[in-house]
Amino acid sequence: MSHDMTACNDTLLEFERLIEEHQNNPWTGTLRTGVDLGTANIVLAVVDEENRPVAGITYPSTVVRDGVVVDYMGAVRTVTRLKAELEDQLGVTLDAAGCAIPPGIVSGSVKAIGNVVESAGFRLTSTVDEPTAAASVLGITDGAVVDVGGGTTGISILKDGKVIFVDDEPTGGTHMTLVLAGFHGCDTKEAELMKRDPAQEHSVFPVIKPVVEKMAAIVKRCLDKYPVDTVYVVGGACCFTDFETTFQKFLEIPVMKPAAPLLVTPLGIAMNCTD
Repeated sequence: MSHDMTACNDTLLEFERLIEEHQNNPWTGTLRTGVDLGTANIVLAVVDEENRPVAGITYPSTVVRDGVVVDYMGAVRTVTRLKAELEDQLGVTLDAAGCAIPPGIVSGSVKAIGNVVESAGFRLTSTVDEPTAAASVLGITDGAVVDVGGGTTGISILKDGKVIFVDDEPTGGTHMTLVLAGFHGCDTKEAELMKRDPAQEHSVFPVIKPVVEKMAAIVKRCLDKYPVDTVYVVGGACCFTDFETTFQKFLEIPVMKPAAPLLVTPLGIAMNCTD
């Protein structure tokens, strides 16, 4: 039986609107911030004590690669600036913040991610693993969460609300960009713009489809050991219209993609943040 995504999608679309329109919702109680340092984007999500989205901001980023901070000062500068912009918008100081770690990351990288958040002026109160953050937003306790990021695809199996298996494979949105660049004989910057342009999706997706099928094959290997009823795909690199259809054809089980999949993890980090 497939999980009803209506409430989850309503929340995500509301959060997306707040970011796009630089708006904020009224709130109750203490505000908490989720900081998501991604390979392709840095996202800050602010929720109130009822876990309702209050405000958010996103910025394209190259300071993190596959969960590893490769430009520490650049990351601190970006998060500091995004924090200041949100504080100006809200008229309050943002204090408590949480961050997340991708599956299979080494402890040194975990510390570096937390240090970025603290150096940007936040009080770090929680560190959550990305699949748990995503599951909070999706409202699920069982199934596979596949987080298709810029550098990697993270696979997590949940059972009774607990993560029982994680894997992280080095295939993500960056690989789609490389395939596109090779196909068109252009540089990666041009290919990245092409990939992100919804108007070009009909010509882009057939070229990158083998990368998506490779991701599905990786997921299938995990599901052979840990069978589930439903797969949930999140992350910026799964935004293509035919992404879940391609996955579903390969896996032969229901594949669900929430609205605004890029925003699932950052919102979940904020929801798991304590004050």
